[in-house]
Amino acid sequence: MKISTLVLIILIVLIIVTMTACMPGGGEFHKENPAGLFFGIWHGWIAPISLIISFFHSSIRIYEVNNTGFWYDFGFYIAIISGFGGVSLTRNKWKSNRKS
Repeated sequence: MKISTLVLIILIVLIIVTMTACMPGGGEFHKENPAGLFFGIWHGWIAPISLIISFFHSSIRIYEVNNTGFWYDFGFYIAIISGFGGVSLTRNKWKSNRKS
């Protein structure tokens, strides 16, 4: 196995571990310590991964129920829109370049 392949595998494993460490519904947040704006952004970015993991672990959710309200919702929404909206903009740009 080449060194570059090993480094890539290690990097992928580290990214997966990092992303799953802060999943919504994992028990990290409670009424005295709710999730705020930045966790809303993070949970929005990892929502597709949270959805897949939630099929196998019932405690993992897509959305943190113990949150600060508007600011968590705002961060979550912004992350969802920027993530999926960015993909569609890139795709549309690619299609227009291909037609030319």
